[in-house]
Amino acid sequence: MYALIGTWQMCLDGARRGTSLLRAGACAGDAVEQAIIMVEDEPSYSSVGYGGLPDSTGHVYLDAAYMDGNTLRLGGVMSAENVRNPISLARKLCGRETNCLLAGRGAEQAAVSFGLQLRDMRTEASLEAWRAAVAKQQKKLSAYEEHDTVCILALDEKGGMAAGTSTSGLFMKDPGRVGDSPIVGSGFYCDARYGAAAATGLGEDIMRGCLSYEVVSLMRRGASPTDACREALTALTERKKSLGEDEGSMSLIALSPDGMFGAATTLPEFPFAAGRGEEAAVYTVKA
Repeated sequence: MYALIGTWQMCLDGARRGTSLLRAGACAGDAVEQAIIMVEDEPSYSSVGYGGLPDSTGHVYLDAAYMDGNTLRLGGVMSAENVRNPISLARKLCGRETNCLLAGRGAEQAAVSFGLQLRDMRTEASLEAWRAAVAKQQKKLSAYEEHDTVCILALDEKGGMAAGTSTSGLFMKDPGRVGDSPIVGSGFYCDARYGAAAATGLGEDIMRGCLSYEVVSLMRRGASPTDACREALTALTERKKSLGEDEGSMSLIALSPDGMFGAATTLPEFPFAAGRGEEAAVYTVKA
């Protein structure tokens, strides 16, 4: 059994590519990387990769991560500028025993050393959005307003599992701001024995609950992917409410070693793409 799940309808084409690769016998890591690359390379998706929306200074800084569920090895990049496909760099870094999480100039230098492509990730559309925000003295947007992280989880025919994330972060964010996407246990987690999970939404809230690790931990104890997502999300939102805060903007996806997938959200509804032994399609989960 092979399976794949990804956040948001924007990843549907990538999910179809990843599912096709799995059907042909590819490993989970190849499916994850290629699915995310399709999103990173599409400029109309303004929250990921090329055409991602800038920070408050007009620069596009990218975060990405990759985790191999068979070895628990991981790689990630934070605040990387001009790296065409940060997910590919994150996967390259996953093979290292040390120096597997790099930021800023160090990440760019690593991309060059690996022979990966660099490019100005800004488009005229993304720059125009930034100029308009500056003119209006616009403050940072909240999660899901021009900010959707792409997360892909995959299971291959041999039982291998992998997880990947990629994002340009909050539009008009402070320079150097990093959310949950490249942070292991928060934005993603993958252990092929028990399952994989990933998160999208306001990273500052997601990190408070280490939500992806919590989901996998619940699956380790026997919860289904859907129940694990719901339980982890409910525990954090109830805690936030006890502190006088609203439940926030967060969504989770999960995949188990038997190919079952699930999701949960604090939004009215959350679309995601998934495929299990067939072509990927879009599903929707409601709060």
